[in-house]
Amino acid sequence: MPTLNNSVADINHGDILEILFYQLFEAPTHSKNSTQVMDDVLARLGEKLQCDRVFLYLRSPDTQTGRVPFCWKKQPSVPTIYDPAWKPEDPSLAQDDPMFAAALGAQPSIFVEDVETADPEVVNREFERQTFGHRALIHAHLCSEQTLWGILQACVFDEPRVWSQGDRQLIEQAVTQLTPFAMDYVKSEPELAIGRQRNG
Repeated sequence: MPTLNNSVADINHGDILEILFYQLFEAPTHSKNSTQVMDDVLARLGEKLQCDRVFLYLRSPDTQTGRVPFCWKKQPSVPTIYDPAWKPEDPSLAQDDPMFAAALGAQPSIFVEDVETADPEVVNREFERQTFGHRALIHAHLCSEQTLWGILQACVFDEPRVWSQGDRQLIEQAVTQLTPFAMDYVKSEPELAIGRQRNG
């Protein structure tokens, strides 16, 4: 089981997010409890980042399949990003989406203040409009040993957003704690295990 960087004794009980991370690793993977804790983690991140939506995309490097099993949104009117099942990644995704290409290359997380004015080498504006519809976003890469296991995305819709140093530190903390969870989740997914056996 993945372990937290902080021991229980070191947890600042005023930091709800840190407590949630601890609870996440204590809960059995794929259990109702872990799902509820992850929902709480994304909600807390969304509140602290003052975002409209936060979702977690998980992927299997072996089978190049992925899904979004967790999504939080501030308002019911915000579009939900959710995949009920694992699905193959589009072979052209890395060409269409430079941020996904950066994630595959284990590059640092990307903070986009305004999709409309962002560098086209970093953001495919038309792709973002059609696929997500957001105005500003964080594209955080969950990588281990140069391998991508997931993407944490937080966004706002109606206006540009300057991401503060505090926002960046919060994302760094989340990436550190969620990467081992993503790896454990993917490796213990029964549906993916069957796929690996078929491909093996």
